[in-house]
Amino acid sequence: MGITLKSWSELLANNQIIGFVGLCEGVIVGFCFADIHSGEVLVLAVEKDFDGLGFGKELLQKTSEKLKGHGFQKIWLAATPEPKFRAYGFYRHLGWKSTNTYDKYGDEILELKFI
Repeated sequence: MGITLKSWSELLANNQIIGFVGLCEGVIVGFCFADIHSGEVLVLAVEKDFDGLGFGKELLQKTSEKLKGHGFQKIWLAATPEPKFRAYGFYRHLGWKSTNTYDKYGDEILELKFI
């Protein structure tokens, strides 16, 4: 998907993406990054051994708040439309709503509106 150290380093250096990493005892166990221009949450990933410990929720919330601080009234992401996957319930539990639209990969577009 084009996620490489080189490509993302350039995006970060050019202030095109923002985000956070989750650390446990000095080791990166997760990360969340977003596009500062479109309001899209590009990626949220947590190491399997750290699933269910709150890292994903905290990373997503911090990244969302950072986007809100940049003036976004709503943000969006693409996620699986399949209820059998954990991501489906995860985002909805945190208040993300379906837009009933899909990207070219078949992922559902979800949005989070700020009050």
